[in-house]
Amino acid sequence: MTRWNQGRSTVDALIGSGRLEHVPASRQAAEAELVRARTHVGSARQLAATDPEGAYTLAYDAARRALAAVLQNQGLRATSRGGHLGVYEAVRAQLDPPLGSVLRPFNRMRARRNEVEYRSTEAPTVTPDEVAADLTKVEALIELAEKSIPNMPRY
Repeated sequence: MTRWNQGRSTVDALIGSGRLEHVPASRQAAEAELVRARTHVGSARQLAATDPEGAYTLAYDAARRALAAVLQNQGLRATSRGGHLGVYEAVRAQLDPPLGSVLRPFNRMRARRNEVEYRSTEAPTVTPDEVAADLTKVEALIELAEKSIPNMPRY
């Protein structure tokens, strides 16, 4: 299997700084994460009208799980120091270009999810329409992960 070189310097820097770590690569674990992500999307759709904040948090978590699945398949995982941003930076470095337009909404959603979870007083209330709009982007992220995983070798 060939070595994946796009974004290697960024991923190496994330590992060197302790924001990512090596773990046993597992396609099975990656696929299980994608199943959980799809389940979260379905749950978020069900909750969007009655609990938009809860639905938004689930939608965001589905997106995070999809990106983490890409790393799991490669034998990488974000540490507590790297957190969700480490997951995003590692996947983006490896897949943008050409997939930046699909990946970029994740970082905005991460910030929005933080507003929801840690309740900024200036943050607008999450609406069912906002959840619906971002669920479309989450589904695109899951599809990106599903297509990328078979093509990306262990790191």
